[in-house]
Amino acid sequence: MSRRGLAAVASVLDQAASSATNILVLVLAARLSSASGFADFSMVYVTFTVLLGLNMAYVGQTVVLEKDEDRLGAVCRSGLAFTGAASAAAGAALAVVGLAVPGAGGWAFLSLGLVLPLVLLQDGLRYCFSALRVPERALAADALRLVCVVAALLLQPQGASAGRLVLVWGVSALPALALGLWLLRPYVRGSAADLRPYLRRGHLGQRFVVEFAVGNGSSQLAVLGLGLFATPLAVGALRGATTLFGPLNVLFNSANAFGPPVVGRASGKRGVVRLTAAMGGVLAALGAGWGAVLYALPDGVGRQLLGDTWAAASALLPATGAQYAVMGLGTCALLTLRVLNPKATLSLQVVFSLLSVALLLGGYAVAGVTGAAWGLAAGSALKAAAAWLRVSRVPVRAPEPPVTTAA
Repeated sequence: MSRRGLAAVASVLDQAASSATNILVLVLAARLSSASGFADFSMVYVTFTVLLGLNMAYVGQTVVLEKDEDRLGAVCRSGLAFTGAASAAAGAALAVVGLAVPGAGGWAFLSLGLVLPLVLLQDGLRYCFSALRVPERALAADALRLVCVVAALLLQPQGASAGRLVLVWGVSALPALALGLWLLRPYVRGSAADLRPYLRRGHLGQRFVVEFAVGNGSSQLAVLGLGLFATPLAVGALRGATTLFGPLNVLFNSANAFGPPVVGRASGKRGVVRLTAAMGGVLAALGAGWGAVLYALPDGVGRQLLGDTWAAASALLPATGAQYAVMGLGTCALLTLRVLNPKATLSLQVVFSLLSVALLLGGYAVAGVTGAAWGLAAGSALKAAAAWLRVSRVPVRAPEPPVTTAA
Protein backbone atom coordinates (compact mmCIF):
# COMPACT_ATOMS: atom_id res chain seq x y z
CA MET A 1 0.00 0.00 0.00
CA SER A 2 1.26 3.49 -0.86
CA ARG A 3 2.14 6.13 1.70
CA ARG A 4 -1.01 8.06 0.74
CA GLY A 5 -3.14 4.94 1.21
CA LEU A 6 -1.62 4.24 4.62
CA ALA A 7 -2.26 7.84 5.66
CA ALA A 8 -5.91 7.56 4.60
CA VAL A 9 -6.32 4.34 6.59
CA ALA A 10 -4.68 5.93 9.64
CA SER A 11 -6.98 8.95 9.32
CA VAL A 12 -10.09 6.77 9.18
CA LEU A 13 -8.89 4.72 12.16
CA ASP A 14 -8.14 7.89 14.08
CA GLN A 15 -11.65 9.19 13.40
CA ALA A 16 -13.00 5.83 14.52
CA ALA A 17 -10.95 5.98 17.75
CA SER A 18 -12.17 9.51 18.48
CA SER A 19 -15.79 8.58 17.79
CA ALA A 20 -15.49 5.39 19.85
CA THR A 21 -14.20 7.49 22.76
CA ASN A 22 -17.26 9.74 22.63
CA ILE A 23 -19.62 6.78 22.33
CA LEU A 24 -18.07 4.80 25.20
CA VAL A 25 -17.89 7.85 27.47
CA LEU A 26 -21.64 8.35 27.11
CA VAL A 27 -22.43 4.63 27.39
CA LEU A 28 -20.34 4.23 30.54
CA ALA A 29 -21.72 7.43 32.06
CA ALA A 30 -25.26 6.21 31.39
CA ARG A 31 -24.53 2.85 33.01
CA LEU A 32 -22.94 4.43 36.08
CA SER A 33 -25.59 7.13 36.57
CA SER A 34 -29.23 7.35 37.43
CA ALA A 35 -31.49 8.80 34.74
CA SER A 36 -31.28 12.25 36.38
CA GLY A 37 -27.52 11.95 36.85
CA PHE A 38 -27.02 11.10 33.18
CA ALA A 39 -29.23 14.06 32.28
CA ASP A 40 -26.83 16.36 34.20
CA PHE A 41 -23.84 14.71 32.51
CA SER A 42 -25.50 15.06 29.10
CA MET A 43 -26.11 18.78 29.62
CA VAL A 44 -22.41 19.26 30.29
CA TYR A 45 -21.34 16.99 27.44
CA VAL A 46 -23.53 18.85 24.95
CA THR A 47 -21.89 22.09 26.13
CA PHE A 48 -18.46 20.52 25.59
CA THR A 49 -19.51 19.31 22.13
CA VAL A 50 -20.46 22.84 21.11
CA LEU A 51 -17.16 24.27 22.40
CA LEU A 52 -15.23 21.46 20.71
CA GLY A 53 -16.94 22.22 17.41
CA LEU A 54 -16.27 25.93 17.69
CA ASN A 55 -12.58 25.28 18.33
CA MET A 56 -12.44 22.81 15.46
CA ALA A 57 -14.03 25.36 13.13
CA TYR A 58 -12.03 28.41 14.23
CA VAL A 59 -8.63 26.78 14.74
CA GLY A 60 -8.52 23.19 13.53
CA GLN A 61 -9.87 23.66 10.03
CA THR A 62 -7.64 26.64 9.32
CA VAL A 63 -4.63 24.60 10.46
CA VAL A 64 -5.34 21.75 8.04
CA LEU A 65 -5.76 24.16 5.13
CA GLU A 66 -2.23 25.53 5.50
CA LYS A 67 -0.34 24.72 2.29
CA ASP A 68 3.06 26.27 3.01
CA GLU A 69 5.07 23.38 4.44
CA ASP A 70 7.72 25.77 5.74
CA ARG A 71 5.13 27.42 7.99
CA LEU A 72 3.42 24.29 9.30
CA GLY A 73 5.45 24.14 12.50
CA ALA A 74 4.64 27.73 13.40
CA VAL A 75 0.99 27.30 12.40
CA CYS A 76 0.62 24.23 14.63
CA ARG A 77 2.32 25.90 17.58
CA SER A 78 0.20 29.03 17.14
CA GLY A 79 -3.01 27.04 16.85
CA LEU A 80 -2.30 25.11 20.05
CA ALA A 81 -1.31 28.29 21.88
CA PHE A 82 -4.55 29.99 20.88
CA THR A 83 -6.55 26.89 21.84
CA GLY A 84 -4.89 26.84 25.25
CA ALA A 85 -5.58 30.52 25.90
CA ALA A 86 -9.16 30.46 24.59
CA SER A 87 -10.05 27.25 26.43
CA ALA A 88 -8.65 28.62 29.69
CA ALA A 89 -10.86 31.70 29.33
CA ALA A 90 -13.91 29.60 28.45
CA GLY A 91 -13.12 27.23 31.31
CA ALA A 92 -13.02 30.12 33.77
CA ALA A 93 -16.42 31.31 32.53
CA LEU A 94 -17.85 27.80 32.91
CA ALA A 95 -16.47 27.58 36.43
CA VAL A 96 -18.25 30.82 37.34
CA VAL A 97 -21.47 29.46 35.84
CA GLY A 98 -21.02 26.23 37.77
CA LEU A 99 -20.64 28.09 41.05
CA ALA A 100 -23.81 30.05 40.30
CA VAL A 101 -25.96 27.04 39.34
CA PRO A 102 -27.25 25.12 42.37
CA GLY A 103 -27.08 21.37 42.82
CA ALA A 104 -25.30 18.57 40.99
CA GLY A 105 -25.61 20.31 37.62
CA GLY A 106 -23.60 23.26 38.88
CA TRP A 107 -20.77 21.03 40.10
CA ALA A 108 -20.73 19.29 36.72
CA PHE A 109 -20.28 22.60 34.88
CA LEU A 110 -17.58 23.62 37.35
CA SER A 111 -15.76 20.35 36.63
CA LEU A 112 -15.97 20.97 32.89
CA GLY A 113 -14.44 24.40 33.38
CA LEU A 114 -11.49 22.88 35.22
CA VAL A 115 -10.68 20.22 32.59
CA LEU A 116 -11.66 22.08 29.39
CA PRO A 117 -8.11 23.16 28.43
CA LEU A 118 -6.88 19.55 28.71
CA VAL A 119 -9.54 18.03 26.47
CA LEU A 120 -9.50 20.79 23.83
CA LEU A 121 -5.72 20.80 23.56
CA GLN A 122 -5.66 17.01 23.24
CA ASP A 123 -8.24 17.14 20.45
CA GLY A 124 -6.44 20.04 18.76
CA LEU A 125 -3.36 17.89 18.24
CA ARG A 126 -5.31 15.82 15.71
CA TYR A 127 -5.48 18.74 13.29
CA CYS A 128 -1.78 19.46 13.63
CA PHE A 129 -0.89 15.88 12.75
CA SER A 130 -3.35 15.95 9.85
CA ALA A 131 -1.76 19.12 8.45
CA LEU A 132 1.69 17.59 8.85
CA ARG A 133 0.50 14.45 7.02
CA VAL A 134 1.38 12.14 9.90
CA PRO A 135 -2.08 10.90 10.97
CA GLU A 136 -0.54 7.78 12.49
CA ARG A 137 0.73 10.00 15.30
CA ALA A 138 -2.77 11.29 15.92
CA LEU A 139 -3.98 7.69 15.95
CA ALA A 140 -1.40 6.75 18.59
CA ALA A 141 -2.46 9.61 20.89
CA ASP A 142 -6.20 9.07 20.36
CA ALA A 143 -5.91 5.32 20.91
CA LEU A 144 -4.19 6.03 24.23
CA ARG A 145 -6.96 8.52 25.04
CA LEU A 146 -9.56 5.83 24.39
CA VAL A 147 -7.84 3.28 26.63
CA CYS A 148 -7.28 5.75 29.47
CA VAL A 149 -10.80 7.19 29.58
CA VAL A 150 -12.48 3.77 29.44
CA ALA A 151 -10.22 2.41 32.19
CA ALA A 152 -10.76 5.50 34.35
CA LEU A 153 -14.56 5.39 34.03
CA LEU A 154 -14.72 1.65 34.66
CA LEU A 155 -13.07 2.27 38.04
CA GLN A 156 -15.84 4.64 39.14
CA PRO A 157 -18.52 3.45 41.58
CA GLN A 158 -22.14 2.93 40.61
CA GLY A 159 -24.10 6.13 41.19
CA ALA A 160 -21.08 8.43 40.78
CA SER A 161 -22.09 12.08 40.44
CA ALA A 162 -22.00 13.89 37.10
CA GLY A 163 -19.30 16.24 38.42
CA ARG A 164 -17.05 13.35 39.39
CA LEU A 165 -17.51 11.65 36.02
CA VAL A 166 -16.69 14.87 34.16
CA LEU A 167 -13.51 15.34 36.22
CA VAL A 168 -12.39 11.75 35.62
CA TRP A 169 -13.16 12.03 31.90
CA GLY A 170 -11.15 15.25 31.61
CA VAL A 171 -8.13 14.29 33.70
CA SER A 172 -7.83 10.99 31.82
CA ALA A 173 -6.82 13.05 28.75
CA LEU A 174 -3.46 13.90 30.33
CA PRO A 175 -1.49 10.82 29.13
CA ALA A 176 -2.73 11.27 25.54
CA LEU A 177 -2.00 15.01 25.68
CA ALA A 178 1.54 14.36 26.91
CA LEU A 179 2.14 11.73 24.21
CA GLY A 180 0.74 13.97 21.50
CA LEU A 181 2.91 16.93 22.51
CA TRP A 182 5.98 14.68 22.56
CA LEU A 183 5.15 13.32 19.08
CA LEU A 184 4.57 16.86 17.79
CA ARG A 185 7.78 18.30 19.26
CA PRO A 186 10.10 17.45 16.31
CA TYR A 187 7.83 19.37 13.92
CA VAL A 188 7.47 22.56 15.97
CA ARG A 189 10.97 22.81 17.43
CA GLY A 190 12.34 26.29 16.79
CA SER A 191 8.98 27.70 15.67
CA ALA A 192 7.41 30.71 17.36
CA ALA A 193 3.74 31.02 18.26
CA ASP A 194 1.83 34.01 16.88
CA LEU A 195 -1.74 34.58 18.08
CA ARG A 196 -2.34 37.74 16.05
CA PRO A 197 -3.80 35.99 12.95
CA TYR A 198 -6.55 34.49 15.12
CA LEU A 199 -7.51 37.91 16.44
CA ARG A 200 -7.70 39.69 13.10
CA ARG A 201 -10.96 40.54 11.39
CA GLY A 202 -11.51 38.33 8.37
CA HIS A 203 -9.72 35.30 9.81
CA LEU A 204 -10.80 32.26 7.75
CA GLY A 205 -12.01 30.47 10.86
CA GLN A 206 -14.78 33.04 11.27
CA ARG A 207 -16.56 31.66 8.17
CA PHE A 208 -16.15 28.11 9.42
CA VAL A 209 -17.59 29.10 12.80
CA VAL A 210 -20.69 30.45 11.07
CA GLU A 211 -21.11 27.20 9.12
CA PHE A 212 -20.66 25.15 12.29
CA ALA A 213 -22.99 27.36 14.30
CA VAL A 214 -25.85 27.02 11.85
CA GLY A 215 -25.06 23.46 10.74
CA ASN A 216 -24.34 21.71 14.02
CA GLY A 217 -24.13 24.11 16.92
CA SER A 218 -27.70 25.37 16.52
CA SER A 219 -29.20 21.91 17.03
CA GLN A 220 -26.85 21.19 19.93
CA LEU A 221 -27.83 24.47 21.58
CA ALA A 222 -31.49 23.69 20.96
CA VAL A 223 -31.10 20.34 22.73
CA LEU A 224 -29.31 22.16 25.54
CA GLY A 225 -32.21 24.63 25.65
CA LEU A 226 -34.61 21.76 26.25
CA GLY A 227 -32.70 21.01 29.43
CA LEU A 228 -32.72 24.61 30.57
CA PHE A 229 -36.35 25.46 29.77
CA ALA A 230 -38.07 22.08 29.69
CA THR A 231 -36.43 19.13 31.44
CA PRO A 232 -32.87 17.75 31.60
CA LEU A 233 -34.34 14.25 31.21
CA ALA A 234 -35.22 15.17 27.62
CA VAL A 235 -31.55 15.89 26.96
CA GLY A 236 -30.54 12.55 28.45
CA ALA A 237 -33.04 10.66 26.31
CA LEU A 238 -32.04 12.42 23.06
CA ARG A 239 -28.35 12.07 23.84
CA GLY A 240 -28.74 8.41 24.73
CA ALA A 241 -30.56 7.64 21.47
CA THR A 242 -28.03 9.46 19.26
CA THR A 243 -25.11 7.83 21.11
CA LEU A 244 -26.22 4.44 19.81
CA PHE A 245 -25.82 5.75 16.24
CA GLY A 246 -22.17 6.67 16.84
CA PRO A 247 -20.78 4.16 14.29
CA LEU A 248 -22.67 6.00 11.54
CA ASN A 249 -21.07 9.28 12.58
CA VAL A 250 -17.70 7.70 11.77
CA LEU A 251 -18.92 7.01 8.22
CA PHE A 252 -20.42 10.50 7.81
CA ASN A 253 -17.23 12.16 9.05
CA SER A 254 -15.07 9.98 6.82
CA ALA A 255 -17.25 10.87 3.82
CA ASN A 256 -16.76 14.57 4.57
CA ALA A 257 -13.03 14.17 5.13
CA PHE A 258 -12.08 11.96 2.18
CA GLY A 259 -15.05 12.34 -0.15
CA PRO A 260 -14.16 15.60 -1.97
CA PRO A 261 -10.81 14.46 -3.40
CA VAL A 262 -12.33 11.14 -4.54
CA VAL A 263 -15.55 12.60 -5.92
CA GLY A 264 -13.65 15.45 -7.58
CA ARG A 265 -11.98 12.93 -9.91
CA ALA A 266 -15.34 11.89 -11.40
CA SER A 267 -16.11 12.97 -14.94
CA GLY A 268 -18.28 16.10 -14.99
CA LYS A 269 -21.44 16.83 -13.07
CA ARG A 270 -23.14 13.61 -14.13
CA GLY A 271 -20.27 11.48 -12.87
CA VAL A 272 -20.10 13.37 -9.58
CA VAL A 273 -23.85 13.09 -8.95
CA ARG A 274 -23.93 9.41 -9.89
CA LEU A 275 -21.16 8.64 -7.40
CA THR A 276 -22.51 10.74 -4.52
CA ALA A 277 -26.08 9.52 -5.04
CA ALA A 278 -24.85 5.93 -4.76
CA MET A 279 -22.94 6.84 -1.58
CA GLY A 280 -26.04 8.54 -0.18
CA GLY A 281 -28.18 5.50 -0.90
CA VAL A 282 -25.73 3.23 0.90
CA LEU A 283 -25.51 5.53 3.94
CA ALA A 284 -29.31 5.88 4.07
CA ALA A 285 -29.75 2.12 3.98
CA LEU A 286 -27.17 1.68 6.73
CA GLY A 287 -28.91 4.30 8.87
CA ALA A 288 -32.31 2.65 8.50
CA GLY A 289 -30.88 -0.82 9.03
CA TRP A 290 -28.92 0.17 12.13
CA GLY A 291 -32.03 1.82 13.55
CA ALA A 292 -34.02 -1.37 12.99
CA VAL A 293 -31.34 -3.46 14.72
CA LEU A 294 -31.33 -1.15 17.73
CA TYR A 295 -35.13 -1.08 17.93
CA ALA A 296 -35.16 -4.89 17.99
CA LEU A 297 -32.74 -5.12 20.92
CA PRO A 298 -34.17 -6.81 24.03
CA ASP A 299 -34.62 -4.46 26.99
CA GLY A 300 -31.96 -6.37 28.93
CA VAL A 301 -29.35 -5.65 26.28
CA GLY A 302 -30.44 -2.04 26.02
CA ARG A 303 -30.08 -1.54 29.75
CA GLN A 304 -26.58 -2.98 29.57
CA LEU A 305 -25.77 -0.22 27.09
CA LEU A 306 -27.53 2.81 28.57
CA GLY A 307 -28.64 1.82 32.07
CA ASP A 308 -31.72 3.66 33.35
CA THR A 309 -31.68 5.96 30.30
CA TRP A 310 -32.58 3.07 27.98
CA ALA A 311 -36.30 3.23 28.79
CA ALA A 312 -36.63 6.81 27.54
CA ALA A 313 -34.06 6.52 24.72
CA SER A 314 -35.53 3.34 23.20
CA ALA A 315 -38.81 5.11 22.47
CA LEU A 316 -36.91 7.59 20.29
CA LEU A 317 -35.11 5.01 18.13
CA PRO A 318 -37.63 5.02 15.21
CA ALA A 319 -37.33 8.81 14.90
CA THR A 320 -33.56 8.80 15.34
CA GLY A 321 -33.17 5.98 12.83
CA ALA A 322 -35.22 7.94 10.30
CA GLN A 323 -33.11 11.01 10.99
CA TYR A 324 -29.86 9.16 10.36
CA ALA A 325 -31.23 7.62 7.16
CA VAL A 326 -32.03 11.02 5.66
CA MET A 327 -28.79 12.46 7.08
CA GLY A 328 -26.91 9.99 4.88
CA LEU A 329 -28.65 11.45 1.84
CA GLY A 330 -28.10 15.02 3.05
CA THR A 331 -24.41 14.48 3.78
CA CYS A 332 -23.80 13.28 0.24
CA ALA A 333 -25.85 16.12 -1.26
CA LEU A 334 -23.70 18.66 0.59
CA LEU A 335 -20.60 16.74 -0.49
CA THR A 336 -21.78 17.08 -4.10
CA LEU A 337 -22.16 20.82 -3.71
CA ARG A 338 -18.70 21.18 -2.16
CA VAL A 339 -17.26 19.70 -5.35
CA LEU A 340 -19.53 21.41 -7.90
CA ASN A 341 -20.26 24.75 -6.21
CA PRO A 342 -18.62 25.19 -2.76
CA LYS A 343 -20.30 28.57 -2.12
CA ALA A 344 -23.78 27.03 -2.28
CA THR A 345 -23.63 25.24 1.08
CA LEU A 346 -23.66 28.14 3.55
CA SER A 347 -27.15 29.43 2.70
CA LEU A 348 -28.55 25.91 2.88
CA GLN A 349 -26.96 25.36 6.28
CA VAL A 350 -28.32 28.66 7.61
CA VAL A 351 -31.92 28.21 6.47
CA PHE A 352 -32.47 24.52 7.11
CA SER A 353 -30.47 24.21 10.31
CA LEU A 354 -32.53 26.99 11.86
CA LEU A 355 -35.65 25.27 10.52
CA SER A 356 -34.51 22.04 12.21
CA VAL A 357 -34.20 23.89 15.52
CA ALA A 358 -37.71 25.29 15.10
CA LEU A 359 -39.08 21.81 14.30
CA LEU A 360 -37.26 20.32 17.30
CA LEU A 361 -38.69 22.89 19.71
CA GLY A 362 -42.12 22.78 18.06
CA GLY A 363 -42.14 19.00 18.19
CA TYR A 364 -41.33 19.10 21.88
CA ALA A 365 -44.18 21.55 22.50
CA VAL A 366 -46.65 19.27 20.70
CA ALA A 367 -45.54 15.77 21.70
CA GLY A 368 -42.75 16.00 24.25
CA VAL A 369 -39.34 14.45 23.70
CA THR A 370 -40.70 12.04 21.05
CA GLY A 371 -41.99 15.02 19.11
CA ALA A 372 -38.60 16.70 19.43
CA ALA A 373 -36.89 13.63 17.95
CA TRP A 374 -39.32 13.54 15.01
CA GLY A 375 -38.81 17.28 14.57
CA LEU A 376 -35.09 16.71 14.12
CA ALA A 377 -35.81 13.94 11.61
CA ALA A 378 -38.13 16.20 9.63
CA GLY A 379 -35.55 18.99 9.61
CA SER A 380 -32.86 16.63 8.31
CA ALA A 381 -35.19 15.36 5.60
CA LEU A 382 -36.02 18.86 4.42
CA LYS A 383 -32.35 19.85 4.37
CA ALA A 384 -31.48 16.76 2.30
CA ALA A 385 -34.28 17.46 -0.17
CA ALA A 386 -33.27 21.11 -0.54
CA ALA A 387 -29.61 20.18 -1.01
CA TRP A 388 -30.37 17.70 -3.79
CA LEU A 389 -32.68 20.26 -5.42
CA ARG A 390 -29.78 22.75 -5.37
CA VAL A 391 -27.55 20.08 -6.92
CA SER A 392 -30.02 19.65 -9.78
CA ARG A 393 -29.79 23.38 -10.51
CA VAL A 394 -26.00 23.52 -10.70
CA PRO A 395 -25.00 24.17 -14.34
CA VAL A 396 -23.38 21.27 -16.15
CA ARG A 397 -19.69 22.07 -16.30
CA ALA A 398 -16.35 20.71 -15.23
CA PRO A 399 -16.20 20.44 -11.43
CA GLU A 400 -14.27 23.01 -9.46
CA PRO A 401 -11.20 21.94 -7.53
CA PRO A 402 -12.37 19.93 -4.48
CA VAL A 403 -12.68 21.93 -1.29
CA THR A 404 -12.53 20.15 2.07
CA THR A 405 -12.31 21.67 5.52
CA ALA A 406 -12.41 18.43 7.50
CA ALA A 407 -9.41 17.14 9.41
